[in-house]
Amino acid sequence: MTIAGNGAHGPASNAGASLRTRAAPALSILIGSSVWGLAWFPYRMLGQWGVAAVPAQICTASVALLLLTLVYRRSLGTLRWSWLLAGVAFAGGTTNVAFVWGTTHGHVMRVLLLFYLTPVWTALFAHWLLGERVGLRGAGLIALALGGAGLMLWSPELGWPVPNNPGEWAGAIAGAAFALNNVLLRRVSQSLPGVRAEMRSWTLYLGCAVGGLLVLPFDGGAEAGRATVAALTSSAATVAVVLALGCAIAATNVVVQFGLARVPANQAALIMLFEIVVAAISSWWLASEGLGVREIAGGLCIVAAGVLSGILPDSRRCKSATVGDAMV
Repeated sequence: MTIAGNGAHGPASNAGASLRTRAAPALSILIGSSVWGLAWFPYRMLGQWGVAAVPAQICTASVALLLLTLVYRRSLGTLRWSWLLAGVAFAGGTTNVAFVWGTTHGHVMRVLLLFYLTPVWTALFAHWLLGERVGLRGAGLIALALGGAGLMLWSPELGWPVPNNPGEWAGAIAGAAFALNNVLLRRVSQSLPGVRAEMRSWTLYLGCAVGGLLVLPFDGGAEAGRATVAALTSSAATVAVVLALGCAIAATNVVVQFGLARVPANQAALIMLFEIVVAAISSWWLASEGLGVREIAGGLCIVAAGVLSGILPDSRRCKSATVGDAMV
């Protein structure tokens, strides 16, 4: 007979609680990856409603920045001027602006796969900024990722395996900036230990808003700005999407930070690859975008490089790839 209310917890109860404790951080990262894999769609919606990619990114980043300022206001005092934080703002802003612009104007999966050439750039930036040796492991991963990119991008008409349009170039640039951001975050954690981790995200979104304003002249300029103001002042639905997307981005960042603080970096990097699955399904379903056999084969090579970079042991690799810090 079981006696209720005695406060005792048996082995099964403890095991269940332990499982939930271990699963929650991984689930939080999985949720973040799902949000990022779907983020291209509301930006395309905003584009159809008169809000171009860069102005939309400025608006959503500003909403996220305001929300994070309110949530983390007590941590603002830990900020210190440093070229490293300026670099984080620059790299994070470049990542987000290029990623949003690329997925809005290009083929979602091709842009995303070029973005996930990150292991190539991470190895190079870590060697340059952190003094980490590339080694045979790193060289092999670079060769695998670049080989996959070449297979995906090569066409008889062009002759060279390079991005075929501005959207694909934006995806490649976003991936390089993302890797730079991760390496700079490692330097920040080493050189500025007094800066709270949440202030990295705050700095990043500040860079997103400022970076968007700096490149706005190249994406419609004043005309795009006027169109954005007109769309926001004439449509409650547009305002609602901007606010919802900005809040979702900020909330996702907070949720993912919870997971990153409790999941080893290599495991987190593997979970993040779920974004590709979500993007593949959503772009096929919502935008009727598919990939050919050669593109799929090249994409699998790129994904394999990302998987292997997470599971192959290497004591010298950059362990600070807090990927949740640098997404839309």
